Amino acid sequence: MVHGIILCTGRKNITQIRNAARQDCHLSSVSNFLNHSPWSMNRLQRRRMQFVMERIRKKRAKQGDHRRIIFFIVDDTGCKKDQTTRKMEGLDYHFSHPDGKSVWSHCLVTTHLFCEGVSHAWDFRPYFRESYCQENGLVFKSKNDLAMEMIQDFVPTEDEQVYVLMDSWYTSQKLIDLCNSKGFHVLAAVKTNRMICVQGVRISMADFAQHYIQKSDLRSVTVEKQGQYWVYEYEGPLSEIENVRVLLSWKNEYAVSSKPEVCLLCTDHALDLVTIQRYYHVRWNIETGYRYFKELLGFDQYQLLSFQGIQRYWAIQFLTYNFLEYQRQEWYLKQAMTLGDVVYRIRQDVLGQMVTYVYQQALEKRPLKEILDQFKLIA
Repeated sequence: MVHGIILCTGRKNITQIRNAARQDCHLSSVSNFLNHSPWSMNRLQRRRMQFVMERIRKKRAKQGDHRRIIFFIVDDTGCKKDQTTRKMEGLDYHFSHPDGKSVWSHCLVTTHLFCEGVSHAWDFRPYFRESYCQENGLVFKSKNDLAMEMIQDFVPTEDEQVYVLMDSWYTSQKLIDLCNSKGFHVLAAVKTNRMICVQGVRISMADFAQHYIQKSDLRSVTVEKQGQYWVYEYEGPLSEIENVRVLLSWKNEYAVSSKPEVCLLCTDHALDLVTIQRYYHVRWNIETGYRYFKELLGFDQYQLLSFQGIQRYWAIQFLTYNFLEYQRQEWYLKQAMTLGDVVYRIRQDVLGQMVTYVYQQALEKRPLKEILDQFKLIA
């Protein structure tokens, strides 16, 4: 399956993946493997995560890096489907940020790991709306609940400092309290309508910025590869959350009486302003991860009806992503590469092996028809 996902070009349904891998098994065997075969997806996930962490820690030890920082990134994504796919299990209308409206899709809350220059897709949980759960006898869990499950399940070593990165959808008191209880720090975006308390007066950050902040109150912060920010730093309660740091930021230029373009929450009081901005920028790894998943690996192109088969397909996609990142790290020592470059190189290597094999068979005077039949090709 991993081999077929990597080699398959164009649309990636199960048929095309099987054909790309040159498998001899019948299509129904591949479908049964995903839908009915008694293998454990949870065991696959555990072993994959164990391998990822072993590789990260081995690389850290080899480099002698003593910072031991892990960025744990939380976000959600949708797998949009056509309205004709009514028989596919688990589908519902979910809000899509790119579309600006609710679309017929599956929705997942996922986590991503970034450490020692390595960017790995980590874990996922499917999200169902409350009405869908009531109709299908499921226990409803909000996106924050699902994110908290994955944060709770992540167990670092005692000498590893975890920073949880997320956007404004996940900055709830419960989630931040959980991170604090586990010794994790939080770096997250917050909406400008959240309330702060300045000298005993509660006011939204947007109103405070528009009516009370002047340019002389701001600090100019230049972050490498990101540009210049004008930043106002606040420390204190934020809505129901106690004693956090909040950065009200304007990119490049500050306009008088304007709302801040970005507001960042930070629970680590030891970080300076530049480091906060730089660390939060690491969150972009999960966005590029979604792009690789969907455009390169066909994460949302499945045509399976069984939701168990769909979840197993997602688990194999995560395995494929981790394999490609591992291979990228191996080849990166000689040449800077993206995951797209890795896929292209693997495809070229396989094509080269096929040409070499055909050449060797020709030297042995094997009939052309037998070689074509072996590769399922027609002259």
